[in-house]
Amino acid sequence: MRSIPLLIGLLVGLCCRAEDLRVLTWNVQEGAKHFEEGPEKALKIIRDSGANLVLMQESDAIAEGRDKLGPWLAARLGWHAHQGIGTAICILTKFEIVQTFSVAGWYAIGARIKAPGLEFFAWSCWSDYHSYLPDYWRANPDASPRELLACETAHSERARQTQAIIDRLKKLRQLDGPLPLLVGGDWNCPSHLDYCAETRNLHRNLILPLPSSLAFEQAGFTDAFRAVYPSALKTPGITWSPLYRTEPKTHKPLPLDRIDRLYLRANDLKPISATVYPLQLESTAIRRARRQFPSDHGAVLAVLRQVPHATP
Repeated sequence: MRSIPLLIGLLVGLCCRAEDLRVLTWNVQEGAKHFEEGPEKALKIIRDSGANLVLMQESDAIAEGRDKLGPWLAARLGWHAHQGIGTAICILTKFEIVQTFSVAGWYAIGARIKAPGLEFFAWSCWSDYHSYLPDYWRANPDASPRELLACETAHSERARQTQAIIDRLKKLRQLDGPLPLLVGGDWNCPSHLDYCAETRNLHRNLILPLPSSLAFEQAGFTDAFRAVYPSALKTPGITWSPLYRTEPKTHKPLPLDRIDRLYLRANDLKPISATVYPLQLESTAIRRARRQFPSDHGAVLAVLRQVPHATP
């Protein structure tokens, strides 16, 4: 079975062009420092993916007193990096960073980036991890939709943080401006596109209007992964978690969800492919330090291609 995901990755690579924007959204668990040669493993994954832009979360120091992971990776790739001041969020890219931005707090940074023939805005975001809805639901199987959605609105800052990001984009006039706008990150919550009519049998017959993903949709963004793979049932795109899949003591399955996502608002960029890394899950018998994929989050690669403006 190993040859199947590798073949898919090869086919994706063959269909891509040099001018395509290859965006990797990835939370690299605490700078990959809990893995043997974790930073080097992260470097290999980025190189192998062919990414030319990485929206990174948990870009922490790779070891005590050492560089933070994002700038460390950028130096070895010969790229540019924007690490948020006082945050663990980073944007690293082979292209020129001409301007940087932030949202008050620790959860979002942005950059204006100039690539050959293309200029765009990109933001890396990292939402509050408290009161993770699938865990709450597992512990409270009879919870009502209202109680479940309170995980997003009352018991965490996720919904408010998402709205703060959108408000900041409006204030900066990036939301309705002429340049493409990319917003990617670890949202620490599922998407309403995955808790939908098609998958209701998997979610106790409930459809959940999850506020963070709905807010981006209502602001005119496209979920890049779902643009490529519309069916949440056929292609779930799970990113949480390649590392934690069962309870350590009971070995019961843990909730698996797509919590790392890239949103796109652009008339002249189209998602043409999307890939979740790792391409193959490693055995749970392998201890964390020895894993080849150095994070508890999967990484999402979206390939975006420039298309002509639509004419009236």
